[in-house]
Amino acid sequence: MGDSQSWTAAPSAAERARSVVATAWSCAVTAEGGREELVGAHTVAEDGRVLLSVPEDGALLTAAICAPRGEPSAVLEFADAAPVPVRSRIRARLWLAGCLVPDDDRLAFRPTRIVLRQPAGTVVVDLDEFAAAAPDPLALAEAHLLTHLADCHADAVERLTRLVDHASLHGALRVQPLAVDRHGLTLRIERNRAHGDVRLPFHTPADDVGQLTERMHALLSQASAASCPRALQRQRTDRDR
Repeated sequence: MGDSQSWTAAPSAAERARSVVATAWSCAVTAEGGREELVGAHTVAEDGRVLLSVPEDGALLTAAICAPRGEPSAVLEFADAAPVPVRSRIRARLWLAGCLVPDDDRLAFRPTRIVLRQPAGTVVVDLDEFAAAAPDPLALAEAHLLTHLADCHADAVERLTRLVDHASLHGALRVQPLAVDRHGLTLRIERNRAHGDVRLPFHTPADDVGQLTERMHALLSQASAASCPRALQRQRTDRDR
């Protein structure tokens, strides 16, 4: 269930896809030789090819070398999970269809179709845009940033809810930080039987952690000047009884 707060100033589909590939620790590869789960075995070249380190005696390498019809087709699947415990932790799934080619002691995967699925919907990512895009500059630090915010600054998260439309907080039981990128912070609002996400955009993009700190302070200053939502006032009162 989504909320009415608009998703403004968000990464493009190509940037989001590159971030998913860059931060995923594992990927599932389905090819003619079967399906394999690879852990810590992929990198992305500047041109968008995915480079896979596979066992020398593995089925994938054998299929790529011995394919009777040339380059074997394959599908790579990546999942992006929220680092903070929330409902429905998978924030995005990414599928890349393409061909495997031996590249020294690795396999080079050249995508021919890329599909990104997020709660907002499923999109086909343009191949040229994917090749030209870069991961979000905060992507590799995101997990630490969000867990630190959730574990050590719950008061700040509660204060940020003052920037959320009051209707989105109706029936809220818990609010957690779900995602952060150079354009903004996303909060997950959990209710008794549903949940929704709201986006708090930064006034300008943050290109590193230092700039992110300034953007978060700006949001907190805005929140301090806003009135406390009645829904969370009641929640806090009930909790303190």
